[in-house]
Formats: sequence, structure tokens, C-alpha cells
Amino acid sequence: MPLIRLDKASVAFGSRPLLADVGLNIEPGERIGLVGLNGAGKSTLLKVITGQVHLDNGELWIDPACRIAELSQTLPVADERRVWDVVASGIQEVVDMRAQYDEISMATDAKSLTIMDRLLHELEASDGWNLEQRVERVLTRLKLDGEALMSSLSGGWRRRAALGTALVQEPDLLLLDEPTNHLDIDTIEWLEKQLLDFRGGVLFISHDRSLVDHLATRIIELDRGVLTSFVGNYTAYTVQKQVLMEQEERNNALFDKKLAQEEVWIRQGVKARRTRNEGRVRALESLRSERSDRLNRQGKASFNLEAAQRSGKLVAELENVSVGFNGSPVITDFSVSIQRGDRIGLIGPNGAGKSTLLKLILGQLAPDSGTVSHGTKLEVAYFDQLRGQLDPEKSVIDNISEGREVIEINGQRRHIISYLQDFLFAPERARTPLKALSGGECNRVLLARLFSQPANLLVLDEPTNDLDVETLELLEEILMDFKGTVLLVSHDRSFLDNVVTSSIVFENGGVACYVGGYQDWLRQRPATSKEKSPAKAGLSQTGPVEKVEATAVQQKKTPKLSYKLQRELEQLPAQLEEAETQLKALHAETAAPGFYELNHATVAEKLALLKGQEHKIEGFMERWVELESM
Repeated sequence: MPLIRLDKASVAFGSRPLLADVGLNIEPGERIGLVGLNGAGKSTLLKVITGQVHLDNGELWIDPACRIAELSQTLPVADERRVWDVVASGIQEVVDMRAQYDEISMATDAKSLTIMDRLLHELEASDGWNLEQRVERVLTRLKLDGEALMSSLSGGWRRRAALGTALVQEPDLLLLDEPTNHLDIDTIEWLEKQLLDFRGGVLFISHDRSLVDHLATRIIELDRGVLTSFVGNYTAYTVQKQVLMEQEERNNALFDKKLAQEEVWIRQGVKARRTRNEGRVRALESLRSERSDRLNRQGKASFNLEAAQRSGKLVAELENVSVGFNGSPVITDFSVSIQRGDRIGLIGPNGAGKSTLLKLILGQLAPDSGTVSHGTKLEVAYFDQLRGQLDPEKSVIDNISEGREVIEINGQRRHIISYLQDFLFAPERARTPLKALSGGECNRVLLARLFSQPANLLVLDEPTNDLDVETLELLEEILMDFKGTVLLVSHDRSFLDNVVTSSIVFENGGVACYVGGYQDWLRQRPATSKEKSPAKAGLSQTGPVEKVEATAVQQKKTPKLSYKLQRELEQLPAQLEEAETQLKALHAETAAPGFYELNHATVAEKLALLKGQEHKIEGFMERWVELESM
């Protein structure tokens, strides 16, 4: 029996349908990832379930025994409340009943006794006598200090308290709207584990592809008002979605061809009128109506960077740099060389010192000791996650144009309205005050402002927050093609893996450099050492980046490869070519029409083979790099 059932549900704002006659069942224990473009209506669907938005048509049925809890996207206020009270507020009705019962428990008048009798039954029905135990269980599970004040907690710990507020309700269904925004990677992975251990159902919206991939048992896509269900995680969804889009394009092409033929026929004049079939005329009118009603897929963002002249080969070099605040060291004896073309990810918990390191690299902060050298011809464009460069009272146009009607991008003059359409802002939306936009739209405005400036050094501080997946993927492609240098602070694991060539990681009280992205760091990081502090590492794209400990002297060259290792290196190209051929065959098989009409076990087996083959190729590539660096 489902927890929730939507039947022929419709919601529209103005003439724009967000839900168009949709159906949805949510079963107990399901973990459903809800995906779709910004503005598609994902948050509206959650609000329909919680009763904040009412259906225009259709039916919403909720199991009377189903308890629903919501983890808000907004962090709890950092006020003077105790964490215990914040968690307990999830069952505030029970808290109030207990307080009322305790207040009149010593009374003997008839009215008080009547109230006490009612409260007694309500507390027993709601397990109110175990209030303290319920709260303490959640605090223990989430490793929260109940006596701590919210004002003393970081954003990650306040997110834990918010989750406690939801879990103390012992819900059957948990609703999450972008739960990972502004969380560091450690907290995201902790949240992921908690949700995997949660026994109830989960319906969640997230742009974090790693989270969706690890958590979801089913993907539901909201596209042009229609809900489509895909069995499996995010990886399986992308494969199935590609097949559906190709089929839709073929169907639309056939439809448009038939419509064009009928339009030619109807315009044939006297000859047509002599032989006109009234049934065919009515069929043509139906085709016209269907074409008019077809909701074309929302356009994808399309933008390019304004390229500046090339910087010098050296962008920045830090030599034995140390910096601290109020007597506490933040960065100690750190050295790094950043070359033109490097794409470097900065990874670490909130408050570890990533912003401090960026200021050192950009020359905005002087080190306590050590030296910082900068290259020549640097033109910096900075993406600020707090959007401090934007004025919320001004319109989108005014925030970008700064009084200009025409801007120049890579030598081409563009009208500001035309330029903003590349970022999915229709003319009327471009005139809207910034304060009326969603978080994702504000980030697109910031990207539009950033990319209109000539730059050869991009500094991106959490650029992925609130962006839909398709805009994220386009941003990845642009950064991959960018010829300048990129410094990227992000907690999006997939984004890091797809963009950066090397990583600077704040770990175990120090800072270390690694080749590759987030997954590469997980494979390379020390397994046992707890107090690591790096010395010098070069981050040039022209050669691998080595991780060097502060206590180590300069590493010596590894001797010439042994015969066995040399043979392994020589055989790797052929093995890689064979593995890629097999992968290509698997891609063709899974993309074939009718593949997803096979039984579930066969589809799952083939998708598992596909994923395993991709991992095999990654292993060959990593081994090749490892052997060649010896």
C-alpha cells in the first residue's frame, strides 16, 4: 500500500503548467530522487505533498497513518536555543502537552482533572511519556550535544540539528529540498550515510549527482509538467533518459513531416477543394492543435567565457608560506607552484582555510612568513558564493550591463537582452529585480556577469549551489575548454572529478597536494598518518603532481623500471584499446531500441557490466600514469 498517491494532478502558475495531469505513487522504504531543470516545479511538488500548495485538478491521497517530516533547505537560525530544544521542536505538540500536564498535575479541581484525563490519553497515544528518551536517542545517533547553543555551531552542525528535528518525529516519509547546499564534503558524506540508514521513505531534490547516485533507488524526472519514473540510481537514469530523448526526437520528426505534408495538401487550391476529404481536413486541424500544445523542452543555458590575453606561464608560486589568526596557525610551511592551464580544486571542511589560501594566491593577504610570487598579465574573474557583487534591488539587466545596452564577448558585440537569453532569461525575466529570483537564477546571473569579463584566471567559490544538473554539465564543459587557469572551491564531488586536474586538500591539520580530483584523492591519501603537513608540490598540467610531506626531504628519482614493470607498461595500450572496444559495444547494446523493454534482471546485469567496464578502463589509465611517473 503506497504512502502517497497522486492521481491526475495538475498545478499551473498563470498559463505555465508545472504539473500536467500526473500520477505518482510513493511506496514505503523508497528513496526517490526528484530531478529536473530549475523552475520545472520540483519544489512545488514537495509543497503539494505538505499541503502548502493545493492542486488545481486531480487528487492527492496520503495514508492516514503516514507521518511526513521535512528537512528544509534553509539552515536553522544560529540563536541562543539549546540543541535539545531545537530537536524536540520536531514534536512540539508533544512537548506542549507534557508541559501542560506537568503544570496542572498537582491540581485537584474538577476542570483540571478533566483536562488531565484528556492529556493522559493523548500523551499515551503519541508516546509522550518517552519524550526525553526519543530526543536523547536522536542526539546520540547524530552525535549532537544537547546542551550546546545553536549560536556556537557551524553550518554543518546546524544541519545535523535540523535533521534531528525531522528524525525525532519518526517519519514514514522524509522530504528533502537541496539538503547539501553550503555543506562541506565531510558533512555531505555523513548526511548520505544517515539517509542510507533511515528505514522510512525519502523523496529528495538535489543537484549533487554523487548523492543522488548513491542514495536513490528510483529517479523521477519532472519535465514540462510530466513525471517520468526511472528504476535505479542516477547513472542508470542518464542512460535510460538518453534513449527516451532520441525516441522523442524521432517521433517529433515524423510528426512534423506528416504535418508539413498535410499543410501542402490543404494549400493546393481548386484541385484540393475538388478532392478534399472532410475527414482529412479535421485530422489536419487536430495535428495543428497537437503541435500547438506540444511543450518544447526548455532551452539549455548556452554561454561562453570572454577570453583575455594569455597570462605568463607562471601564475603564482608560494614558498614555505605560513599564516595564522589570533595565534592559531591556519596554513603552515606550504609551498606550491601554479602554472598556466592548471585547474585546481580546493577541498576541505568549512573553516579549514580554503578562502585564506585563495587570498594568499591572489595577493589579497600577506603571509606571516614565506614568499608569494605572481606571474604576469593576470586578469582575474571571481565567483563569490555569497553573491556580494550583485545588487538585489536592481534588475538582472542592470546587474550585468552597468548601463550598457551592448556588451562585447570575444570580439562580438551582443545586445544585453540577447546575451542574457543564453543564460535562460527571457526579456521580461531579465527586467525582474534580483530579489525576486530563485537561488539557481541568481547563480546564473552571477555567471553571466563573470563570463562577460575578460579573464585568464577564474576563481570560483562554490559555483554549483542551486544550479540544475544540465547547467552544471555545461559549466563543466566550458571550464574544461577554458585555456586559462581555474581555482575552484567546491563540495560537489562529481564536479571536482569532472573538472580539476589537481587538488589542494586541507586534511589532518595540514595542506597537501594531489593529482586528480576527489576520487583520486581518496585513493592516494595516507591511510594511517594523522598529522600530515605538505612541503612543496608543483601543480603544472604538463606533469603529475606529487604529494610531499613537510618532514620529507626532496624525493629522489625512482630507479629505472624493472623488466616486469616495463612489460606491464608496454602491454597497457593494447589492453586499454580492447577494454574501450568492449565498452563501445556495451554502450551500443544499452542504447538500442527496446533494450529497456527486456526483463529487469537482464537490464540490471548489462548496466552493471557497463559500469564495471568503465571502472576497468579507469584502472588501466591510473596504472599507466603511475608507471610512467616512475
